[in-house]
Amino acid sequence: MNVIVFSSHSYEKSYFEEINKSFHHNIKYLDLQLNAETAALAKGFTCVCAFVNDKLNKHTIQELSALGVQLIALRSVGFNHVDLLEARKQKITVLHVPEYSPHAVAEHTIALLLTLNRKIHKAYNRVHEFNFSLDGLTGFDLYKKTVGIIGTGRIGMAMAQIMIGFGCQVLAFDKFPDNTNKNITYVSLNDLYQYSDIISLHIPLNKDSYHLLNNEAFAKMKKNVIILNTSRGGLIDSSALINALKKGIIKGAALDVYEEEEGYFFSDCSEKGIEDDNLARLISFPNVLVTAHQAFLTHEALTGIVTTTLQNISDYEMSTKLINEVHCKEI
Repeated sequence: MNVIVFSSHSYEKSYFEEINKSFHHNIKYLDLQLNAETAALAKGFTCVCAFVNDKLNKHTIQELSALGVQLIALRSVGFNHVDLLEARKQKITVLHVPEYSPHAVAEHTIALLLTLNRKIHKAYNRVHEFNFSLDGLTGFDLYKKTVGIIGTGRIGMAMAQIMIGFGCQVLAFDKFPDNTNKNITYVSLNDLYQYSDIISLHIPLNKDSYHLLNNEAFAKMKKNVIILNTSRGGLIDSSALINALKKGIIKGAALDVYEEEEGYFFSDCSEKGIEDDNLARLISFPNVLVTAHQAFLTHEALTGIVTTTLQNISDYEMSTKLINEVHCKEI
């Protein structure tokens, strides 16, 4: 099948080229975001392969349909950036990668937590300036702390297991509790906010979870809580987070995602800077750690993402059962 890969990055191209030797698709790579303006570049391709920062809104999908595109292959779990209703209207099939290494994201979450708590990033920079002072580098033991995990899918459960290994008490909230691990206690969101020393988000972004952590939620939290988000930026109201940080309601935040990350994450903005005042403010806090949506970035995860993506495309081409199809639930 003829496939055009938008938002192609150098770190993943080699995985595509190697794994595609088993699938034999005709692939073109573009280091451009897919949107209504760039959709014209998909002319002559049956399939577009899109990433999480591509804009697959109504106008983009209409443009793709007019060009004869039949398949959107997402190389991501999330599909909140896709207008599924319009895709259905245009008879374009949407496939996604429902899972890859959950340990990749869970382990990055732990890395962020340990770095923020023990101030590893500050110590690293100090030592490079030959400053070996320990002033201001005091952290706290994770042992016996209470960790609240919102969302206990594969990533949330992997995170919980690591925290249990640290000797933490794990509280969890999920609409569909998984009671297989007896070391996890399911509670209400309000109780999780009230008793957790650390809160980690592992849920998809949808209309129910949008801005789950807002001013009201932060007001309910235990003082000096640490917030972790390696899921979706829109789960947190950035203005509310900034307000909670300024007022000292929370101890700190470690974020791998940001609700307005499009246009910044996955790009080098070092020369032009950024215009997003909230993102600039968050980065300026000494108790906030931000990485640019890299939690998935491991060899195992990339291999899984590319393999599943190419298999999805082959399944569509061969008219076999599409086990990873995303369906629009709207009427």
